[in-house]
Amino acid sequence: MHRLLTMKRLSVLFLATFAVLLGGVFAYQALVVAPGDRCEAGGGWWDAESGICATPISIAEITKRPIGQSRAEASDAKNRELIELEDRLQAARAARDAETERQRQALAGQ
Repeated sequence: MHRLLTMKRLSVLFLATFAVLLGGVFAYQALVVAPGDRCEAGGGWWDAESGICATPISIAEITKRPIGQSRAEASDAKNRELIELEDRLQAARAARDAETERQRQALAGQ
């Protein structure tokens, strides 16, 4: 009787399957996991979806507010700045209107 799967063939098949799976594990480690580990060890942020190692950016660089200043404090400071600008604009309008009225009276008095 001639069998298709003898012990020798089964052992070769098992070893070949094991070798292919082991190679796949090492390839996955080298191509997927290791770049992320290297990136994070260097202080970067690893995005596994796109494979990009990004440099972290401080929130202070984005918002332009000093480190340690809360969002509410920065908002209050910006609001005070806007109120100052509005007050200056109102004063300039009042001065312009007063000058216009003075010139009208000077023309009417001629």
